[in-house]
Amino acid sequence: MGGATSKVVRRLPKEKPSWSGVRTPTDSNVQGPEASRSGALASETKSEAIEADGKDPQFMAKLNTLGPVRVEHRSQVTQRANHSQAVHRSRIQLEAETTNTQVTRNRLLATAMSDFLDARKSLTTKTELESLAAQYHIDADKLQELCSHFNSPSIDESTIVRKPNESGEEAVTMMARWVDPALQRHRQP
Repeated sequence: MGGATSKVVRRLPKEKPSWSGVRTPTDSNVQGPEASRSGALASETKSEAIEADGKDPQFMAKLNTLGPVRVEHRSQVTQRANHSQAVHRSRIQLEAETTNTQVTRNRLLATAMSDFLDARKSLTTKTELESLAAQYHIDADKLQELCSHFNSPSIDESTIVRKPNESGEEAVTMMARWVDPALQRHRQP
């Protein structure tokens, strides 16, 4: 193992090949730059040879089939929709809507709705419920409809189960329950 080298040794040719030097000119073939030039390469005036060289018959035929140019002098200005301007306008509109001091009735953000439903659970009288609805700008009939379908999560204390898992951490499971306020009629004296 390891007796042979890993790279092949480069060997150069020992004899000159027969094809080498074929393109090299001999002394009899060598001509000066003046002898190889038959005529002038540039001229200060256009000659007939230069005019003939610049003509392209196929190109001229295609131009003739197109005919003369029709120029419409009525320019129609079309503006492309500028995306950045549209984004800017929508941001200004959104900012104006959020800073609006006028409160919209029967509209709540999700966080305000959760706070409202949590506060509703601790109420004891119908007048407290009506004042809470007025505080959140909700009509009484909309309040009844909302509360019949939605509620914030409440934990049923009797269903809490604590179990340690394989890693030694405590896993807690519990059930949620629907809590309605225990409203009593407010008695007027």
